[in-house]
Amino acid sequence: HVQLVESGGGSVQAGGSLRLSCAASGYPYTSICMGYFRQAPGKEREGVAAIYTREGRTYYADSVKDRFTFSYDKTKNILYLSISSLQPSDTGMYYCAATPGMGAINHVSESAGERYFQYWGQGTQVTVSS
Repeated sequence: HVQLVESGGGSVQAGGSLRLSCAASGYPYTSICMGYFRQAPGKEREGVAAIYTREGRTYYADSVKDRFTFSYDKTKNILYLSISSLQPSDTGMYYCAATPGMGAINHVSESAGERYFQYWGQGTQVTVSS
């Protein structure tokens, strides 16, 4: 039974930083793609970042490049997403997702990219005020 437990969201002012965590457990796979999807109020969920943990290969949406950075603790199976220079446009619910293999990372940017991910966390809210 695969489980993703998220933490780390919160309310910050523009320019601030946060670190989101996604703790994965129960998956038997040796390689896994993990990602973060963001859903802003009134908008569809969009893929903002993903990582293929075995190789460290990453994807970042243009809107978050140079501000979002992954790190992965292999010993604890925890994915961290460090976010700096937060902007009001970063406000939304952030969902951690995971799926076996590396193929999903090629589809994160697609409008239906979320369908390539099999497992989902409960979401964590990020609110950025100006």
